[in-house]
Amino acid sequence: MRRAFLVLLAFACAAMWAADDWTKVKEIRSGSELKIYRLGKPMLEARMDQASDDNLLVATKKEQLSIPKEEIVRIDARAPGGKKGTTTTTSTTDLGEIPGTDPHKMNRPGGSGGGPGGTMSTSKTFGGGASFETVYLRVSGTSKKQ
Repeated sequence: MRRAFLVLLAFACAAMWAADDWTKVKEIRSGSELKIYRLGKPMLEARMDQASDDNLLVATKKEQLSIPKEEIVRIDARAPGGKKGTTTTTSTTDLGEIPGTDPHKMNRPGGSGGGPGGTMSTSKTFGGGASFETVYLRVSGTSKKQ
């Protein structure tokens, strides 16, 4: 019980220290994909342009917007390119190395005597783009300047 309380306390402290860190927003690379959650508005998908101490400047498919920091509840970001995290595996097999595929030892109808030859190649791609990471989460009560 006591251990669970300490783990919960440590998690809460880490969340508070990580939350409301606008510095991380200002360090996001231009062109990064963003998901911006604002007070009373639907989530907005946009690309990062720049951030000042008070505003976030982003580009959507239709327009460029300046969003006041005080409206933003959360920002998730991923690096430009979106292909990070993708894994491609390729294998090439010489068909002469597979047991039973030697054309001289195969009993083929028609007496051609020929068999498989050459190489066979396969390729598989796993994963999509890199996942979004929460870079800003406003702590309740920090929306207005003093």
